[in-house]
Amino acid sequence: MSSSILPGREKGDTRTLPMMPIRDLVIFPYMMTPFVVGRESSISALEEALAGDKKIFLATQHDASADDPKPSEIYQVGTIANIVQSLKLPDGNIKVLVEGVERGKIQKMSSEDGYFRVTVRTASYRVVSTPSVEQLVQRIIALFEQYVKLSQSLNYETMIAAVKVDETGKFTDTVAANLNISIEEKQELLEIFDPVDRLTRLADLLDVEIEKLNVDRTIQGRVKRQMERAQREYYLNEKIKAIQKELGRNEKSEIDELKKKIEGSGMTQDAHEKATAELKRLEMMPPMSAESTVSRNYLDWLLAVPWKKKSREVRDIRKAEKVLEADHYGLEKIKERILEFLAVRQLVKTPKGSILCFVGPPGVGKTSLGRSIARATGRKFVRLSLGGVRDEAEIRGHRRTYIGALPGQILQMMKKAGVVNPVFLLDEVDKMSMDFRGDPSAALLEVLDPEQNNTFMDHYLDVEYDLSKVFFITTANVIHTIPQPLQDRMEILRLSGYTELEKVEIAKRFLVRKQLEAAGLKPSNLTIADDAIVEIIRSYTREAGVRNLEREIANICRKVARKVVREGKALQVTIHKDDLKEHLGVIKFRDTKSEEKNEVGLATGLAWTEVGGQILHIEATTMPGKGRLILTGKLGDVMQESGQAAMSYVRSRAGRFGLDLDFYRRLDIHIHLPEGAIPKDGPSAGITLVTAAVSALAKVPVRRDLAMTGEITLRGKVLPIGGVKEKLMAAHRAGCGAVILPRDNEKDLADVPESIQQEMAIHFVDTMDEVLDQALERKFEVAANLETETPLPPPPGLEPASRDMGREPLAN
Repeated sequence: MSSSILPGREKGDTRTLPMMPIRDLVIFPYMMTPFVVGRESSISALEEALAGDKKIFLATQHDASADDPKPSEIYQVGTIANIVQSLKLPDGNIKVLVEGVERGKIQKMSSEDGYFRVTVRTASYRVVSTPSVEQLVQRIIALFEQYVKLSQSLNYETMIAAVKVDETGKFTDTVAANLNISIEEKQELLEIFDPVDRLTRLADLLDVEIEKLNVDRTIQGRVKRQMERAQREYYLNEKIKAIQKELGRNEKSEIDELKKKIEGSGMTQDAHEKATAELKRLEMMPPMSAESTVSRNYLDWLLAVPWKKKSREVRDIRKAEKVLEADHYGLEKIKERILEFLAVRQLVKTPKGSILCFVGPPGVGKTSLGRSIARATGRKFVRLSLGGVRDEAEIRGHRRTYIGALPGQILQMMKKAGVVNPVFLLDEVDKMSMDFRGDPSAALLEVLDPEQNNTFMDHYLDVEYDLSKVFFITTANVIHTIPQPLQDRMEILRLSGYTELEKVEIAKRFLVRKQLEAAGLKPSNLTIADDAIVEIIRSYTREAGVRNLEREIANICRKVARKVVREGKALQVTIHKDDLKEHLGVIKFRDTKSEEKNEVGLATGLAWTEVGGQILHIEATTMPGKGRLILTGKLGDVMQESGQAAMSYVRSRAGRFGLDLDFYRRLDIHIHLPEGAIPKDGPSAGITLVTAAVSALAKVPVRRDLAMTGEITLRGKVLPIGGVKEKLMAAHRAGCGAVILPRDNEKDLADVPESIQQEMAIHFVDTMDEVLDQALERKFEVAANLETETPLPPPPGLEPASRDMGREPLAN
């Protein structure tokens, strides 16, 4: 390539031409370029040029999406072009072919007749062939040959022939026009008027583009090797991911979708930061790696648990009361507590979550009550059974370092609920245990503490989760197996057993109707009389709840269903007390009744069991011996100690009971509690043991219609006991007309149904003397000179000690 022109810039010309802004295209001089014209202003400018010398000024606009660009939105340097061909298309657009002539810079721009007219100044440069210029040209030719070989979109022979030109300016424009570079970079080359400067910039761009093509070839080679082991679709996905990895761009649609979910989840700032960091890690991982699956599962769990979605809570107290009454009969205390909770919700916008613990025997409706509370408050309901749980990870989850790790059951249930404020029932909380894997009850301390559960930390998610809006309800049969710190965090509400009248009402209102539907019977097919229901309760079930009662009613319904199938749907059956043997067989339980007559050494006590109260006959008898006390009936340590305390009290008061002071030296006393296979324990039989022993020793009968319960001290004080309601209900079932209770238990009568209080005489006592006055057929005469406690005679040869004996003088 040679040139004899002197170096330097020649004086340029100034011309006025119609101007057309173009999109996504840069027109270089000496290049033939086709494109379609559609805008009205562009068509007007084109028609003006065609009407004249067919020359038009073409300049690229900054924003390709702008339909009506302003002068400030158009590059100032463009190309003067000749219109070679024009063809009007059926849709009104015009297809044109233009040839670039020379560069020009806008000096002045005006808008006339709906199009732009510009005054353009051109400039010409002379290039001297020097060794440095020749070397630069040869370098660009070599680079361009390498670029064309690497590029799959350019024909090698055509491109090499095109750049074989003598003029340096035309050479640089030809190379620039065929490079696959951005509009901004092409515009930058167009704005360089000096061909030598253009050569330098072009060399830099070719170096960068060749490097990009080499990277692309490396990626293609990597993906091609992977394609040998997979299908074509896998190859395409891997190529896209490999390109994105090399260019450092964001993941494709799956990553974008996860990012949108994270932004819209409403999670806390800490959780949001963790999720974002994990998403970036996932983006950089190979998709088939095991770590990628772990990260994806973690993100899925973070997005699956609810962060802000709530149930719309029903705060209408009247409606809630109707729901509770429709679902359960009785349980007034529990219903009052729920209505109080709803009342507080109306007055306080963001109260702390409540933690209630329903304690009661099986079958009294603890779990179903939780469902009713959810229905009454309009919340979602989830239930988690804790029976047999012995691993702390069941509550808090496993750390992600373990294979197959998952969040704990708390967060799994929250995911199932889908809202942040469900009613969450933790069933059988008293039946958890512990082993070397940890103590789940200790993990529950944080869950059930209103002051801490707003920052509950699950080992798997490892972010704080707010449980303060959850309405937690726990259920238990007994509370002594629940750790004390856990008890302290819950409001304990006791559900004692149902009375006989309550069971009858529950059967008539709920159980019979439910079992008729379950057996496919109509109400006209079967009627169970009240006397039959009472007999089922007394002779076929022995429970505090109604679960077995429902089973027995179901047995009757199934037998009647068989008759209906055999004899026709019009069959009508009424079940009375006398018909139960035919449908349920012989009676299963003989309810313990009070004795038919007053007897010596036989007292009636009251006991509490997990299935309700029960009366307990205590027998005492005396026999010649050496003062031994025999206690039988499978008694626990506490009850045996109560028997010893009772005997010590009797010996200390022998004179009051008309006994010889040394009676114990000649007699053995045997106290027995029947039903010897059943374990018995507790201190509440103390006064009954004393009564039976005094009756046996003094030969005074005990009233048969009177039952008693209370703990005894060595001084004859009667201490309070528990389970008053259940024990009174047992006495009522047994037909007792009177009951003796410790005076400190008078407050517990508030829980006892009025019907029971009206049908029995309840005597409150402070001392054992009052008990014996009520329990025995006759009272003991107290001598005027008899002290409260009768001293035993000293052994022979030992005088009574002086009152001052053993006293030492005080030190000065």
